Amino acid sequence: MTVIQQPDLVRRAAAGDPAATATLLTDVRPGLVRYCRGRLGRVGGAYTTADDVAQEVCVAVLRALPRYREQGVPFAAFVYGIAAHKVADAQRAAIRDAAVTPTDAPLDQPDAAPGPEQQVMATDLARRLSALLDRLPDVQREIILLRVAVGLSADEVGTIVGMTAAAVRMAQSRALARLRTLAGGSLDEVAA
Repeated sequence: MTVIQQPDLVRRAAAGDPAATATLLTDVRPGLVRYCRGRLGRVGGAYTTADDVAQEVCVAVLRALPRYREQGVPFAAFVYGIAAHKVADAQRAAIRDAAVTPTDAPLDQPDAAPGPEQQVMATDLARRLSALLDRLPDVQREIILLRVAVGLSADEVGTIVGMTAAAVRMAQSRALARLRTLAGGSLDEVAA
């Protein structure tokens, strides 16, 4: 059982227990990073925007935690509801700021990051996967991101999107089948 699924830990964190809060945020953050990266992708070849948004979500959860009250829905629904709003805010900001492109200063030392070829291949794969996900209906895309990228259970995703666990599994199956059909052989040439 993940920490996010432990109601006692959530109650202790909401009551102000620093250790419980630290444990809760430590458990929540990796899934939030995957979710934000899945929704926002790479901007300028890096995940910095998505990682910043994930951090903003953690801060928002931390601020909202004292007011959180269990109302029959999992804590994950509360967290990913905040994340969905922050992602939407980031997408709106990206559209507004699209005309402004800052330039990077020259590096003083050699860059240890992947070389241009690896960056191009990774960016191209991410672009193609993102384009395929964009062709799915919104609910199916959200289910795929929450189930595959974040790793939530069908029950947790069902609570977030307002469906039963069985309906989530069916929608996921249909979405994956649709992605396979849409992709055809276009992803076969990608090196492992």
